[in-house]
Amino acid sequence: MDVTTPDNAPWLVVGLGNPGPEYAMNRHNIGFMVADLLAERIGGRFKRAGKAQAQVVEGRIGPPGPVGRRVILAKPMSYMNLSGGPVNALKDFYKVPVDHIVAVHDELDIDYGVLRLKLGGGDNGHNGLKSLTKAFGADYHRVRFGIGRPPGRMQVADFVLKEFSSAERKELASLADRAADAVESLVVEGLERAQSSYNS
Repeated sequence: MDVTTPDNAPWLVVGLGNPGPEYAMNRHNIGFMVADLLAERIGGRFKRAGKAQAQVVEGRIGPPGPVGRRVILAKPMSYMNLSGGPVNALKDFYKVPVDHIVAVHDELDIDYGVLRLKLGGGDNGHNGLKSLTKAFGADYHRVRFGIGRPPGRMQVADFVLKEFSSAERKELASLADRAADAVESLVVEGLERAQSSYNS
């Protein structure tokens, strides 16, 4: 971690997903869902970001005063496997240090709804993470939202691009809400505090 990162440097919270109504409720789009919740909380609306292929909302997370953090919420409008380009453009435009980037994404190797927060690491076959890491290295934060493994012989690609099951949808709103809480905690209180509260 770069110890020279100033406390007042902005945070870039990236919800990973695919644009378009046909993908909106897919498992792969949990990042977009959490970004939408965070935008609602800060009272902002997503707008197209100038030259970057992304939608963004700027605002603050946390209590008023010095503890609050300036954040840019982003949803890349490229497809998942090209997310690195738009996010890199936003990183440069807003002068965000890599360790102030938070990617919110679906994670196959964790049970449904379970959260894991971490800094750095591999991409575990996730094309969105692969694209981010290729663009600016792996030292960014991740909020991993468990979606579990595909049943039987279903291909991973088919599974992540399917909508959550009806049983899963019953809990989705509260689980996505908890993921948004975890992002806020990470940005305001730091990784260790957020991990001890939200890593299950």
